Amino acid sequence: MHLINKSILFFLFLILNSYANDKSILDKVISTNELKVCVWPQYYGISYVDPRTQNIEGIDSDLAVELAKDLNVNLKFVKSSFPSLIEDVKTNKCDIAMYAIGKTEQRIKQIRFTSAHLQSDIYAITTTSNKKIKSWNDIDKKGVVVAVAKETYHETVMKERLQNASLVVIQGFKQREEEVQAGRADVFMTDYPYAKKMLAQTQWARVVKPEKVYYLSEYAWAVAYGDDKFYNRIEIFIRKIKKDGRLLSIAKKHGLEPILKLK
Repeated sequence: MHLINKSILFFLFLILNSYANDKSILDKVISTNELKVCVWPQYYGISYVDPRTQNIEGIDSDLAVELAKDLNVNLKFVKSSFPSLIEDVKTNKCDIAMYAIGKTEQRIKQIRFTSAHLQSDIYAITTTSNKKIKSWNDIDKKGVVVAVAKETYHETVMKERLQNASLVVIQGFKQREEEVQAGRADVFMTDYPYAKKMLAQTQWARVVKPEKVYYLSEYAWAVAYGDDKFYNRIEIFIRKIKKDGRLLSIAKKHGLEPILKLK
């Protein structure tokens, strides 16, 4: 009898353990009444924490609020960054990363992307006093130094495409600006939202746009692989905000209509 009871208990343990492992993030979010969203607080127009007010502003932080409303749960923002993105998602530091993440082959191997809601080309930032860089065609020339931030898709793209200019990979985003402002680099590569930030918050920066599409990258959100239930619920939300006008309205609020992807 004692042995039978032990066998039953062990069988029940296996069932419960299997159920725990199969439980979706969506179930956890609902049961804990909390959605944890990773954001990069330096991403202007996307998930930017204003240093004066400490309020978070941007299209993706606003959409995180809308997602939490749709799920009828509380929202918790979790500080993340592009270098820590994959680890943060895979180790469940957050339930979903929502900060306009470029869909690159390297990242797709590690984390699962939702449908894209934005897309941006690459833009260059130089100084108003830089005489070498007058147009996009002046960038890939001998003697020109191009800076990119480590672990961004700009690093991969520029390594592949630059033929003559020198490439410098910078650890942090702020450091890219310092390198250009100090004259140690001629340009740094960024995207549409960050280029808007440079124009809005500095007097020394000048944006250099490509004459035609240089490298269009889709931006989306990211979750861990292996949870179709949670992923499908996010996809329902994305389809809904594209259809009911919320995505367009919030994009207009932050001046991001030019890079909006509604289909």
